[in-house]
Amino acid sequence: MTDAAALLSDLVAIPSVCRTPNGGIVALVRDHLARHGVEAAVLPGPEGDRANLFATIGPRDVPGIVLSGHLDVVPAGEGWTGDPFALRRMGDRLVGRGAVDMKGFVACMLALVPEMVAAPLRRPIHLALSYDEEVGCVGVRHMIARLPELCATPLGCIVGEPSEMRPVLRHKGKVAGRLTVRGRAGHSSRPDLADNAVHLAADIVGLVRATHERFLREGPFHPLFEPASSTLQVGVIAGGTGVNVVPDTCRVEWEARAVPGTDPMTVHDALQAGIADLVAPLQAAGRAVAVESEILSLYPALDLADDAPLRGLAEAWSGHAALGAVSYGTEAGLFQAAGIPSIICGPGRIAEAHRPDESIGLADLEACCAMLRRVIADQA
Repeated sequence: MTDAAALLSDLVAIPSVCRTPNGGIVALVRDHLARHGVEAAVLPGPEGDRANLFATIGPRDVPGIVLSGHLDVVPAGEGWTGDPFALRRMGDRLVGRGAVDMKGFVACMLALVPEMVAAPLRRPIHLALSYDEEVGCVGVRHMIARLPELCATPLGCIVGEPSEMRPVLRHKGKVAGRLTVRGRAGHSSRPDLADNAVHLAADIVGLVRATHERFLREGPFHPLFEPASSTLQVGVIAGGTGVNVVPDTCRVEWEARAVPGTDPMTVHDALQAGIADLVAPLQAAGRAVAVESEILSLYPALDLADDAPLRGLAEAWSGHAALGAVSYGTEAGLFQAAGIPSIICGPGRIAEAHRPDESIGLADLEACCAMLRRVIADQA
């Protein structure tokens, strides 16, 4: 466990916050692999200052197993009792930003590289590390698009998000967006001469709430999830400059979570149609209103069949029975959409993620390394 904990310390020490350059942490991983004779492909994204990393141990021309993780973390924020980017031990736990989400899994992957290299692998093990997962699974899309030139189509993918080492078969898909509502400013004493953007935004919020309530009543439903339907909610609303000014702009940010079998974009499209129905009669009456829309994040649901071979393999490797569904989202749905059977299985508890004093147990790292050793043995 010393190697995994030391590697985790090195990873946490690089504050690879989402939407920021990640050259430092990519170089750390690349150099670690090079020391063990493993060549890594660094795959820059279109942003120009961020990159994915993909490496293969074993033969490239036969199907193998992908071990997938992301290198970015959410901002540290307030409430920490120590430096969030200096890993420290508290009892049997290691505390630091990204310790559980998900540099702990990455550290275990890297700690097992010498054993992967030493094993007589008949099937390859691929290490796939992405950027900006935390803001909508951004980087992994570019890496998945490059896979055909990097390796044979994999047999399966393990996404090591924290699941207490229980394989997870399903999660909801997601789409999130921003609406910029435009109106016409004016003095509050003559609102009849202006067009209040906040009022129109409030009507849109009502539409979001009504659509969400319709999902709860009418479905479609998936019994393994809580709630069992797709959901829709507004998370941010901001507009106006003063109580005596009719506001001409209001921003609304919303999010939908869609059960497997429902394309998240169908929720987006239904919302857009409802907004168009609100705006069209106002514009026809000569009101100076408009709504601009942009998508902030989008990823599909994960839906691995109960009888999928990867389920049985993951249960054997982890030593735990599979869990039907979780409420959080991952990159696994994108691998699945690319034709690669995917499952979630990683160390630690999701409840530790995104909070002050985020931590992972030493026993969690040990259990993850034990699982990875079984993966290695199965590929030899």
